[in-house]
Amino acid sequence: MDNYVASLEKEGHQVHYPPRDVDQNDPTGFVLYMSHKDAMKKCDRVDIFWDKTSTGSISDLGMAIMSEKKIKLVKSYYEDTPGKTFLKIIKILEEKTKE
Repeated sequence: MDNYVASLEKEGHQVHYPPRDVDQNDPTGFVLYMSHKDAMKKCDRVDIFWDKTSTGSISDLGMAIMSEKKIKLVKSYYEDTPGKTFLKIIKILEEKTKE
């Protein structure tokens, strides 16, 4: 992710990168969550490194969908499985919101 962020910034994009841009020592997670929400409101596109086991990934996906942001799947850490999955939803949204 670090390399991906660096390449976007080198191209002149402004990137909100939570591990770098938000204090991760938030005892409740509230400040961290609100910071993500504020960044999501301002962004043009949400680039996703999908981790289906991460509650943060699931929450951020919900915010991106609710905010009707363009979505780009950069990487999934898991193969898709049969049936209903968030990864399928991400791929559909990516296609619908392509630039």
